[in-house]
Amino acid sequence: MTTEPFWTALVDDAAIFPPGDAELATAAEAYAARTGDAATLTGSFVVRDTDLPALPAGFAGPLTVVVTGGAGQLAGPAALCARRGLPLAGLDVALRDLDDLAGNARRVVAAVDAARAEGVLDDDVAVHVELPQSEATYAWLAAADEVAAAELRLKLRTGGLEVFQHPPAPLLATWIDAALDRETPFRCTAGLHRALRHTGDDGAERHGFLNLLAATRRAFEGAGADEVVATLEDRDLRPDPAELAAGRRWFTSFGSCSVEEPMADIRALGVG
Repeated sequence: MTTEPFWTALVDDAAIFPPGDAELATAAEAYAARTGDAATLTGSFVVRDTDLPALPAGFAGPLTVVVTGGAGQLAGPAALCARRGLPLAGLDVALRDLDDLAGNARRVVAAVDAARAEGVLDDDVAVHVELPQSEATYAWLAAADEVAAAELRLKLRTGGLEVFQHPPAPLLATWIDAALDRETPFRCTAGLHRALRHTGDDGAERHGFLNLLAATRRAFEGAGADEVVATLEDRDLRPDPAELAAGRRWFTSFGSCSVEEPMADIRALGVG
């Protein structure tokens, strides 16, 4: 049994992404200098593939690299990390062919297989495939099937700069259900700076990362859709840390441009 807190490496440092938009060198320095609980909370440092040439030499933290192009550009960042001695922990690639999501997913799988066969992508590098923010249609689920069959992982976008980019709880619940049905771990991105469900300054209903962890665990244990949605929408949720730790088996981490906000909420709620 692990003695680590449930929030170990829960937050991937995405400081250079909106709305933070930190300068790369400044963000990398802050990541490397982090200590104590904040360092424990922090997972990988998230950069775009186009940022890799400008990453300071000697950067030692694990990297998650967001591929800005399609499947054909997946091997390049992995090879560049290998040449520069950068510790690649994960690759994120989004499906952009909305007319053929499953075919797009197959192309990503083929690119991953080729990169691994060529030795430029290690087997232990987690590859997350981002599905579009849409209903879990047959095409959406077929793409998730391709990701799961290849033992890749899913990436779910839980927010954004615009109000419409924050998915309603019933939609997010269907995404969680799809991941669990396929026994596929997932990471999230955007909109999860705070621990609990709340209304943002822009009027958007924003998800909380503790809500998401608890909802994931309860869904895995067989909770019905109504209970999962209610958990996602609970503004006064007080989950057991053991339940949250169990949720990490599937909901592995989330990207945030702030590490301080999540840490402050964890402390204020007394769950860490």
